Amino acid sequence: MQRLNNGLEIPRLGLGVWQTDNGTEAIRAIHWAFDAGYRHVDTARIYKNEEAVGQAIKQADLPRQDIWLTTKIWNDDIRQGRATAALEESLRRLDTDYVDLLLLHWPVDGSVAAWQELERALEAGKVRSIGLSNFMEDDIRKIIGAGNVRPAVNQIEYHPYLVQADAISTSDEYDIAITAWSPLMQGKFLQEPLFAEIAKRYDRTAAQVVLRWCIQNDVIVIPKSVHQKRIVENGQLFDFELAESDMVDIDNLERGHRFGPDPHDFDF
Repeated sequence: MQRLNNGLEIPRLGLGVWQTDNGTEAIRAIHWAFDAGYRHVDTARIYKNEEAVGQAIKQADLPRQDIWLTTKIWNDDIRQGRATAALEESLRRLDTDYVDLLLLHWPVDGSVAAWQELERALEAGKVRSIGLSNFMEDDIRKIIGAGNVRPAVNQIEYHPYLVQADAISTSDEYDIAITAWSPLMQGKFLQEPLFAEIAKRYDRTAAQVVLRWCIQNDVIVIPKSVHQKRIVENGQLFDFELAESDMVDIDNLERGHRFGPDPHDFDF
């Protein structure tokens, strides 16, 4: 668990469900994750699978309060000034009274007003934490300057090829936790021989090495998978530790390479 700046504790490992269907595939993956010890699910309105996520949580033999649920306000809703309405729609789709973390998905026009709506949702008990996604240093400061509540989390693309030091430095300045999306480089980690070399020494998988590197850098991870074996393997991160020399070798892979859109220049 990682303590956020609002005092709540978020599981450091979650299941991401981007590009997962709104039916059996998502429900099955979430149940496999719960069986493997995950207690954190990350979805979004734009993923179009909130109904399946809600159904999986309802079907699980776990108390709702033991599950950390994250969703996000999509860009069109931010621009149109309907963050409150979008949250209500997400709550209905998820079939829950609250979410543990609500994020603004991208830094689009209207983000400041949307943030103020998130603050009101927090006060109303509809969400337990509020945060940002893909917000870079200037965007973070804009929210900080206009709001009364500090973001608890900033979810950004983060992996050995892309550390985004400036965004992390600004987040650290305000005690904002970092969550990595695409920590496994959208599958491209398999093309980097260093991970396999390190994994062999620890009798681990290359994916476990990359995810453990994130964890040791105090970054929350939400790897996506719909395969039971990989979900189980991705969850086995807390019974080993990478040596400092291996951490440094992985650090040195940084090359500013994005697999996803650039928050400084996108058109959606």
